[in-house]
Amino acid sequence: MAARDWITLTRDTDAIQIPDGTPLVLSAATNVLITQSLGDSYTVTTDRGNMVRISGKDADALGLEVPESMSKLAAAKPTTVAEVEEICWELMRTTYDPEIPVDIVELGLVYSCVVAELDNGGYKAEVVMTLTAPGCGMGDVLRADVAQKIIAIPGVEQAEVEVVFDPPWSMDMMTEAARLQLNM
Repeated sequence: MAARDWITLTRDTDAIQIPDGTPLVLSAATNVLITQSLGDSYTVTTDRGNMVRISGKDADALGLEVPESMSKLAAAKPTTVAEVEEICWELMRTTYDPEIPVDIVELGLVYSCVVAELDNGGYKAEVVMTLTAPGCGMGDVLRADVAQKIIAIPGVEQAEVEVVFDPPWSMDMMTEAARLQLNM
């Protein structure tokens, strides 16, 4: 398959409309064009011109293998707060804004990640992040992605992800690597 070939979905597939975040189902036999495949999700354009996001767990519907990036990191067995925090940051680096080919950490959207040990020996992770724009319809989707990835880490029993708008995000928050990748 060439980089810009149309793909016919092999089964009904859950998707999320971009940019408003509305869940929908693409029917089998829908033709899509992959415009971005980073982290563990795919941004595609349908044959009707709609841009949607398909989760990596549904890669088989695109004729692709399910990405291993998240499962490898989540399969780790952390034994310290520092190890859990490191894995949290690595997992957040596999989360991408569906319209920007840079992960949310490099974009400067993640303000903090604090991990604490619970009384029972498990862990709690608290993430504070923002969005590139307050009205971004994908905000709940990105927040849920981060929470799901972190709660999948063995030993993590609680994952709280808060989206804030103060301070507001600006392009100055991007890393130098992100700026280079976006030709800024």
